[in-house]
Amino acid sequence: MHRVPHLFLALVGLLAAGTLTTTRATAEEEPPPGVEQLLPRGRIAAVLEPQFVPAAEADLPDDAWVLGVVIDGIAKAYSLNLLNRHEVVNDRTGETAYAAVW
Repeated sequence: MHRVPHLFLALVGLLAAGTLTTTRATAEEEPPPGVEQLLPRGRIAAVLEPQFVPAAEADLPDDAWVLGVVIDGIAKAYSLNLLNRHEVVNDRTGETAYAAVW
């Protein structure tokens, strides 16, 4: 489980550096057969300026699932309930910009 954030951050870094390329379907293209498109691409708003509170003050049940990231010794947790609705959080820790994606 500890390797997932590091692998994800490596992929984000490669994308930001232009090392990896991706293809995108245009809004006019139909989804492949058997796939139902519920929302057009880009319609789920990313969280752009997340606000954090100490864990003791977080309004989450004790058994809530979170996506955790540790960068330069700074730990952050993103609620999966939030990520289920937004899918992407664009964040920064010090000089390191990254996206938490679910």
